[in-house]
Amino acid sequence: MHRLLKALPLILVIAALSMFATSCSTNNGTRARFFNAIPNTVNYGTALDVEVNGTQQFTNVVYNTVSSYTPIPSGNITFEGFESPGVTTPVFTDSTTLSAGTQYTEVATGQAGGVGTNQVVLMSLSDDNSLPNDGTLNFRVINAALNASPSPNGSVDIWIEPAPYSIPIREPATIQNLAYQSSSGYVNVRYNSNPGGGFTVFVYTVGGGTPLIPPYTISVSGSQTSAAVCTLVLTDNPNSSAMYPSPILLDDNNCG
Repeated sequence: MHRLLKALPLILVIAALSMFATSCSTNNGTRARFFNAIPNTVNYGTALDVEVNGTQQFTNVVYNTVSSYTPIPSGNITFEGFESPGVTTPVFTDSTTLSAGTQYTEVATGQAGGVGTNQVVLMSLSDDNSLPNDGTLNFRVINAALNASPSPNGSVDIWIEPAPYSIPIREPATIQNLAYQSSSGYVNVRYNSNPGGGFTVFVYTVGGGTPLIPPYTISVSGSQTSAAVCTLVLTDNPNSSAMYPSPILLDDNNCG
């Protein structure tokens, strides 16, 4: 289990690929990793065990953490999450179709026991772990924060700016109007050549009106000849109706 960043009020999950890393091959069939973005996990236990078509594949995944990539079948797949360990009544059940030779991030979000728009939904997202051109990084953002934003559909605007960067932010946002239960595409940005490198992430209500988390700086090592892939995932603060205050950084190159 990889707890890559401390959890904050809306979780921003960042899936990151380290510099100079070799991208993960999909030649070995379908692989998936499971991210637990259900904020009331502690209300029914401490973690989730997840079965894929009746076989347990992911064990003891606590809130705001992600499993390692695991080989799983392709085709029509049913995911069931159970309180860990040993409870037989599922916390959630959801189905999706997975393609052969592809890697996925499976994100469970919503409220356990919730109904309507609050019910648990499994987001099934295909991953592109291939490195971009030297001197650039690919960023992706996943909005798994049920209470992330008062904007329609829980949408947010995200800025990814070279550090150091000072408010006020300037339009347009790097990623605009990203709704709850959706993912952006991969956005390619230039490596930051400023001393110290890195990037600052800003998450606002749509139109840049209200900040939803404090500015968050991502440290990125390497050089102008490096390349990386990063995914940011937004989640909820389990203790309030706010967004988790910092992103979670996942390693896209950790293919088990």
